[in-house]
Amino acid sequence: MRTFGAVVQALREHAGLTREEFADKVGYSKHTVASIEQGRRMPDRDFVERAEPVLGGTGALRKAAPHLSRQAGLASWFRQWARVETTAISLYTYECRVLPGLLQTEAYARAVSLNVPPLPNADELEERIAARLTRQELLSVTRKQPTAFSFIVEQAVLERWTGGAAVTREQYDGLLELIERNWNVEFQVVPLRQPSHAGLDGPLQLAETPEHRWFAYSEGQKNGRLITVPKEISVLQQRYAKLRSQALPPDDSLSLLKRLRGAL
Repeated sequence: MRTFGAVVQALREHAGLTREEFADKVGYSKHTVASIEQGRRMPDRDFVERAEPVLGGTGALRKAAPHLSRQAGLASWFRQWARVETTAISLYTYECRVLPGLLQTEAYARAVSLNVPPLPNADELEERIAARLTRQELLSVTRKQPTAFSFIVEQAVLERWTGGAAVTREQYDGLLELIERNWNVEFQVVPLRQPSHAGLDGPLQLAETPEHRWFAYSEGQKNGRLITVPKEISVLQQRYAKLRSQALPPDDSLSLLKRLRGAL
């Protein structure tokens, strides 16, 4: 935020504008502009869009904004990975606790947030939900470079009924629609009985960048770790490949999901 603010100030001074003149042109108070320039306030999207043409229309602020360190609604330990997600060309996710956030309906995400202490206040809850739903834009097949997704989820997660029957029914419907509509999404289920299991160490995520560099992410209670060491990433790639062979094939996984939905 301090770096972003310094860039705003440098561009403003280069444009020959006082802080007050700039504030008037973008429709914000002088105090708000000062707080942003000093790195004390998170600029919203509207500020970035208004400031761009006033500061020369270089696109610098638009490109810098997604890399700001504070992202409302996302856990502090998850933010680095969330930035990796935005440009990844491949994203692989194995989950054994809850459905991955990218697949959650609003009601399911709300239930998850209200199940785990400490309970969020109303504003925190809405920020979490909004952040999760915004991330789901990555699933779109209309992006210039659609991301290839692979999800492997434990059957127990699907049958947990997080949030109750109505929430589960809606979540099943949302999953079915997504899987059948989005050709870039592969969904597999690990059956309840699976004597040989490569995911016993817990959830994992893998991402491939446009430069074909790989990153990994692992998460636990109140913490998460972005993994950049090639040797560690290789181990997780091996585990994910094994999990793919142990999970039900995509067509069988879809059939199982339909049976679970029909049983509700």
